[in-house]
Amino acid sequence: MGTRARRLWLFGLGALFLLYLLGTLIPAGESTLAASLGQWPTAVAAGVAGTSLLLASRRWARTGADRAAHVDGADGPAALRFLGLASLAWCLGGLTHAVTRTFSGASVLSLTLGDLFALAALPLFVIGFTRFAPWPGGLRTAVRHITDSYVCAAAVFAVVWILLFSPLYEELGEGAGFLGFALVYPVADIVVLCLLIPLVFMSPHSTRRAVLVAIGALIVIAASDMVGAVTRLTGPPVAGGIEQPVRFLGFALLGALPWLLEHRPGAAPRRITGRGLYRFAPEIAAVASVFVATVVLTAAALRLPGVAPVLPLAAGTAVLVLLLRVVGMLEETSTLARMVRNREGHFNELARNSGDVILVLDRDGGVFYMSPGTAEAFGYRLDDVLAAPVSTLIHPEDLSRTKAVTDLFTERSSQGVHLRLRVRAADGTWRHTSSTVSLYEQPGEPDRLLVTTSDISAQVALQDEVEHLTFHDGVTGLPNRAYLEERASDVLAHRAISDEPSGDVAVIFLDLDGFTAVNDSAGHVRGDHMLGQAARRLRGELGANATLARWGGDEFAVLVENVPKAQRVVDLAERLGRVIASEPFQVADRDIVLTASIGVAFADAATDSGELLRNADVAMTRAKERGAGHVEVYAAHMHDMVVSRLELQIRLREALAGGEFYLEYQPVVDLGTSQVTAVEALVRWDRDGEEVGPGAFLGAAEESGLIVPLGEWILREACEKVAVWRLSDWDIGLSVNLSVKQVLSPRFVRTVEGVLAETGLPAEVLTLEVDEEVLLDDQGDAVARLGELRELGVRLAIDDYGMGYASLAHLRELSVDAIKIDPSFIADLGRDDTVTLLTHTIIQLGRDLGVQVVAEGIERPEQLEQLRVMGCDHGQGFLVARPMPASGVESLVGGEAGANL
Repeated sequence: MGTRARRLWLFGLGALFLLYLLGTLIPAGESTLAASLGQWPTAVAAGVAGTSLLLASRRWARTGADRAAHVDGADGPAALRFLGLASLAWCLGGLTHAVTRTFSGASVLSLTLGDLFALAALPLFVIGFTRFAPWPGGLRTAVRHITDSYVCAAAVFAVVWILLFSPLYEELGEGAGFLGFALVYPVADIVVLCLLIPLVFMSPHSTRRAVLVAIGALIVIAASDMVGAVTRLTGPPVAGGIEQPVRFLGFALLGALPWLLEHRPGAAPRRITGRGLYRFAPEIAAVASVFVATVVLTAAALRLPGVAPVLPLAAGTAVLVLLLRVVGMLEETSTLARMVRNREGHFNELARNSGDVILVLDRDGGVFYMSPGTAEAFGYRLDDVLAAPVSTLIHPEDLSRTKAVTDLFTERSSQGVHLRLRVRAADGTWRHTSSTVSLYEQPGEPDRLLVTTSDISAQVALQDEVEHLTFHDGVTGLPNRAYLEERASDVLAHRAISDEPSGDVAVIFLDLDGFTAVNDSAGHVRGDHMLGQAARRLRGELGANATLARWGGDEFAVLVENVPKAQRVVDLAERLGRVIASEPFQVADRDIVLTASIGVAFADAATDSGELLRNADVAMTRAKERGAGHVEVYAAHMHDMVVSRLELQIRLREALAGGEFYLEYQPVVDLGTSQVTAVEALVRWDRDGEEVGPGAFLGAAEESGLIVPLGEWILREACEKVAVWRLSDWDIGLSVNLSVKQVLSPRFVRTVEGVLAETGLPAEVLTLEVDEEVLLDDQGDAVARLGELRELGVRLAIDDYGMGYASLAHLRELSVDAIKIDPSFIADLGRDDTVTLLTHTIIQLGRDLGVQVVAEGIERPEQLEQLRVMGCDHGQGFLVARPMPASGVESLVGGEAGANL
């Protein structure tokens, strides 16, 4: 039910109650309208409330609406079910009363069947209420709760008797014996309320609202019963029959209980008073009730000539119950005494079997008790430990920590003190210990200290070792990257706050050139051995103001502090490079010569440690790009280049996602017939309307790994286009360039196979071009992948042949279908005799191997003529045909082949 509907229900119930209450003012014959209606309206209200509670019980059980209450031990559906049965019992009682009053006019001073129904409702209400607010656990606790509730009920009844029923008792005179029939309802209500109200304060927080609504409804019903009892004794209805509207309100609250609570969280935990006194709610209620009753009875005794017999009965039974409570307290005291003795026995047993050292110390540190084996654990004799206070065994630097122990005697805190101390053993070594010290109190004994101590020397040693491994490299023994970063941060922070002038702070990054090849050929174990040799050489060149660390892989870093002149740092960097290259490294009975690429960066006033280390890394990368063995000092433009490179890589990803790339095709022509036999797919980038060639972005795409998805897009786009052309009976082939990263990507072969299957292009039509460096892959993975492509039927070509390091042996490892002569050979053709001879040799080599030879970069007629004379079959270049869009190829090929376009 929503908040709006809930408010409407509450408003409706309130309006009905007010209308019913107005009936006490409207005359109806000799009585009022409310009195004339009798118990019919309240019986109907009780029936409706019972039906509402039973329906809500079924819904809660089905939907699990009280899941949080179940965790606290409550049972919402059962509670609503019993409360609903109680309401129906009240309904039956009211209906029976209404019928008997209508037809028989039975005496009000006698118990009828309707009274039995109404009284039966109370135990059902108690059962339902305790499903929301469970009984306190344990038989002894429950008995104590019941006895305290009886004392409270007796006291409350005494107050009610003095204030309300005592005057009526005197007025009845001889008819006072019928008073007991009229008091049945009030007495039962008082007993139940005193039994249940303490449970409100001990109820789970998840059901606190339900408990408050239920007990509120019972209080209203009890007030109605109290007014009804007075009516039975006096005859005319009290206040125009106000008993019935009040009872109607109680049943309305009870029936609305589930609707008021649904989808509302439980009350937030809160203390009633003090330090959790709500746990002793029965005792507090009993004491408060007895106090109030004592005051009222004393005041009444001062002004009443006699005391009714019922008061001695209530007082006497209360005293008997109090005696039972005293017996219970004596039994509990005996139990506590046994618990204390058992605790002492358990303490001694624990001390004997515990692996920790357990001591009981006097105020001056003298040993009062010591667990067995304590002295031997530290190598002492028992007499040696007992001869002096334990403070003599504590490290002098740790004595200041023990002041918190002396505060335990003055503050008398129940919280212990935890200490980490070093304790001298009999052999003179200091052992690390962890101790917990708390106040040890015994009746009749002075306060002492209970100390539990563990020897954690092994843990501390392990922690030191872990810390060393955390900040040091396991291969070289040098500080690692984490240590250098923290050290650099500390040095720069100290320089920033120091008033004394200091020299420069700089970082040198050093990368071993060619180390990856050593790892691949000799193995990682021997590679690690070489790193250890390099670390020893570098460390021998450094002074006290320099910190050498292994940065990672084959990179080292040096943090240099307080250098008076910047040139000395550059000189040190060059010296480190020379010491690496000066002598060969001994690896597996082989001499390996390495060089180092070195970057240097200086810290200015605004540089932080991260920026300083990054600058040195950038400078080292720049040095490596210049070639092996170079030293580069960081300049601002280097960082700009790196940032630009990163921005370009980001922009390339956006371009690929946004479809900004397109293809142009450069025809490959048969030099004998001038016919176009194939096209080479070339990628272009339309960057904001400006055409960007592949030389400007393919390097960044290669570095970022974007070349793999970009290459797949190029392959798919070109294959789709050429497949369409071939459907028009064009006998035309397709060449696509590949990078090393594409070839080595895990799904490369499957990707090519999938593209051919999707586009329908025959495998033998596709020629994949690779650079010579692919053949130099140390692991042979690239050659193996290309071999798988050959098995698919795809043709392979070596691009830019003659400028790399591929030899005839490599051509034998991978059978290729074509070689493409590098354009630099064609450019000098006819001008340089050596180049002309090499070009002729390459063409003759291709013819002898049976592979197709394609000359790239034909731009002058004399070049074309010489290539024809040398027997070169195919060529491409600006003289033959420039790169053009697909429509240009269609016009060119269509004109030659006569295809119907």
